[in-house]
Amino acid sequence: MQSKTESISIDDAVLVQQCRKGDSVATERLILRYQNRIYNTILKICANTNDAAELTQDTFVKIIENIDKFEGRSSFYTWAFRIAVNLTLNYCQRDSRLGQSSLDAEDNECDEQAKLQLKDLLADDSSPDPAVVAQNKELCEIVVAALMKLDEPQRAVVVLRDIEGMNYIQIAKVLDIELGTVRSRLSRARSNLREIMETFL
Repeated sequence: MQSKTESISIDDAVLVQQCRKGDSVATERLILRYQNRIYNTILKICANTNDAAELTQDTFVKIIENIDKFEGRSSFYTWAFRIAVNLTLNYCQRDSRLGQSSLDAEDNECDEQAKLQLKDLLADDSSPDPAVVAQNKELCEIVVAALMKLDEPQRAVVVLRDIEGMNYIQIAKVLDIELGTVRSRLSRARSNLREIMETFL
């Protein structure tokens, strides 16, 4: 019996093949399947809703333009996120406005999944009890503000792991870095994030 993930992966492969044949319905299905997740990931990295919307659009344009180059050595999901994150990091490095960016109020609200993942992220013996802290409605705004104080590479690895829920292998493929680099960068990013959080809390 196939798992849900395996079923989605197979379905993606079928949709990719149909896209290559010019099937607009298949293309639309792929976009609808991933646009929200890609948008939310980009938003957490670039911190600007207008930029995130534009970068999401650019991501899918690039995906469609390069669909024939997708070789299937990784999942479509991983490949698509690699394009999205690369575009976003490149944009952030060029954009001097990044440090002045702020999320719209409506986008400061974290969903329940993100809250649970961020509770795990903040948990250690020296930190405030995350179960108690998570009850504070301002937690998500604090976490977003803290995330924005990390540099882009550290921010990206935290977003992919602790918000998007990718495993280390997927992150390595998305960021095109070694597995050991993922682990060390994530460890440093979490440590820095906790230190920043302590100043807020």
